[in-house]
Amino acid sequence: MQKKQVNIIWFRNDLRIDDNPTLLESLKSELPVIGLYCFEPRLYEKYFYDLKKTESFRAQFIIESVKDLKAQLHSLNIGLKISMQSPAEAVQQLSESYSIQNVFFQKEWTSEEVDVENELKAKQSDITFKSNLGQFLYHPEDSPFDNYDEISQVFTHFRKKCQKLSEVRSVLPKTEPQSDENYIKFDDKVPDLAYLGLEPFERDSRTAFPFKGGETAAFERMNYYFWETEKLKYYKKTRNGLLGKDYSSKFSAWLAHGCISPRRIYSEVKKFEKEIKKNQDTYWLIFELIWRDYFKYVSLKHGNAIFKIGGILKKDYDWHRNKAAFKDWTAGKTKDNFVNANMIELKRTGFMSNRGRQNVASYWSKTLKQDWRIGAAYFEAMLVDYDVHSNWGNWMYNSGVGNDPRDRKFNTQLQAKRYDSNGKYRRTWLQDQLF
Repeated sequence: MQKKQVNIIWFRNDLRIDDNPTLLESLKSELPVIGLYCFEPRLYEKYFYDLKKTESFRAQFIIESVKDLKAQLHSLNIGLKISMQSPAEAVQQLSESYSIQNVFFQKEWTSEEVDVENELKAKQSDITFKSNLGQFLYHPEDSPFDNYDEISQVFTHFRKKCQKLSEVRSVLPKTEPQSDENYIKFDDKVPDLAYLGLEPFERDSRTAFPFKGGETAAFERMNYYFWETEKLKYYKKTRNGLLGKDYSSKFSAWLAHGCISPRRIYSEVKKFEKEIKKNQDTYWLIFELIWRDYFKYVSLKHGNAIFKIGGILKKDYDWHRNKAAFKDWTAGKTKDNFVNANMIELKRTGFMSNRGRQNVASYWSKTLKQDWRIGAAYFEAMLVDYDVHSNWGNWMYNSGVGNDPRDRKFNTQLQAKRYDSNGKYRRTWLQDQLF
């Protein structure tokens, strides 16, 4: 019996149906489309400095995002195959039942993701692979740079050039469902934390990130932050806050996993500016989206240098690897109570403010003079909003091996006085510890 011809859309960090160029492209032919998501074993194993790549907080967010994706795809008559294998093994398994014509996917360019892609392609020479760069605000095809070597080492130069010479692409039209006869059903269950070898947890009532994963939750948050409360009007003034869910947009986790696109947020900001108010605060959210883009372009330019101890500057510092220092830093037991409060928040919730991240990274790399990559790997394990480019780019920046032209060291005591002058944040997380 002849196998049914199908196309596959392989979901990676693009867990949405809205403004998803990969999805739109996959539906252009008349062939049935199968969705595929892989809980890759490598992502839940230990790798560097005995740290897992993904701990419970982000894993739970991914689980919720995949559940929501499954429901969203069902509304388009697309079934989602959920695999506990590598993409190469998952596609091989599907090829035993179907004649796979094309695999559509979002392009990644960091080394581990490229290895996964290459392994998949090597095992499936008869399949056509089609990828796109769907995670940018300013698409590389529209960028003002003839090649990546032209990308400035200074963010301000990059931002000004993009804003002057590039356009943000419009949000894609709504995806139409495929026909009923093209629907292929899968009964795969989304795994839980225990299945992934991770510890279940109860949400800490103090968390600044009490949100679920998935496209539905992302749009609910955007609607709340922009339209229900109009908190966008005050974003620049409040963004350096430390407590509560509303001092910043908290879009980072949904962006990191592709539950919402930067173009959708940008278009919604523009709509807000037109209908409600345009000010420095509304602009500043776009400014932060451009920062996110910048670190993606930095990794496109420099490749694996972002993971090297010398960073993109190839600096030769005398780094240390002190396990006792790491234990104290991650447990919130250093000599600095502001650092401690932030590290305890991360350990208990999988989240930390941008202000906190800058301080604890500077303290780890510049005060304790520890190998900055260990700190970056710990953030990779713990953060619900981990994004490879932003995480490693920011860690280089704060450790003196990246894109900070001034190579600043944070005075954490002064920062605590400025941003936690009444001590409320430290009391929240240190509680009965004296400071």
